[in-house]
Amino acid sequence: MIHEPVWGIIIAGYLFLAGLGSGAFITSAFLGWRYPEAVNMRRVGYFIAPIAIMIGLVLLMVDAEGGLYNPLRFSLLLTNFASVMTWGVVFLAIFVVIALLVAVLVLRKKKVPSWLDGAGVLFALCVAIYTGVLLGVCKTYPLWNNALLPILFLVSAISAGAAAVLLFSKIKYPHEFNQVTLLKKSHFWLPLVEIVFLASLMFITFFNSTAGSGSVMNLLAGEHVLLFWIGLIAVGLVAPTVLEAALLFFVPREFEESRKAHFISMCSDVGVLCGGFLLRYLIVIAVVPIF
Repeated sequence: MIHEPVWGIIIAGYLFLAGLGSGAFITSAFLGWRYPEAVNMRRVGYFIAPIAIMIGLVLLMVDAEGGLYNPLRFSLLLTNFASVMTWGVVFLAIFVVIALLVAVLVLRKKKVPSWLDGAGVLFALCVAIYTGVLLGVCKTYPLWNNALLPILFLVSAISAGAAAVLLFSKIKYPHEFNQVTLLKKSHFWLPLVEIVFLASLMFITFFNSTAGSGSVMNLLAGEHVLLFWIGLIAVGLVAPTVLEAALLFFVPREFEESRKAHFISMCSDVGVLCGGFLLRYLIVIAVVPIF
């Protein structure tokens, strides 16, 4: 009999932080391309990225108890390049090095070379996608073994990373935040895209097997119904969309740039971050195996 891993809140936290760090780096790189004058906002993202990734790696070591007590055992993951975990370690290691190097350059107020920024974005994308692929290799869980999951996690990672950068920027650098209109509008659309991919994932999973339908029903009407509908859907996806739509399209420019509007928008960012974690937590714990 094949035994596949079943994970819990610690791994969900690792998946979330890996995605958050990736998304924060991508957000800072986007700001450098579109809004080079938003220097402080870029710094925020470049500092969030390595911190989030390294905390996530600590959680991974805590979950893998053997690795926690003997970290050198993780080197064994580099011995099998046919394994998704091996490639994940490679992507994470390279991204951590790049993110730390960029953070040091920013801290010393040095210019980040465009090639280093581009490499960081490439490996940030690899890490964000890998978090979905890691679950997908477990073929006994239909909710995980779905080609849409890596795409959903990628969109969620970018959304969470942008939310973290925007949240801190509204607190410390509101003037710069008011200028990054394209980032704010892009961030508005990401939860809507998440809703589409999440609905598609659940629809496909529900009809592909009995175990798949059981996993979906655990979320829609079973053990995790409140966390799914109130936590993920209402707080994490719908509320941020409604709040950002109101601020971007239905209020005067003067109010949009006010501190009251910033506070409303911060509530939206907190909702996005909660939703990003709950998305991974619920997908991790709601699974029903085929056998």
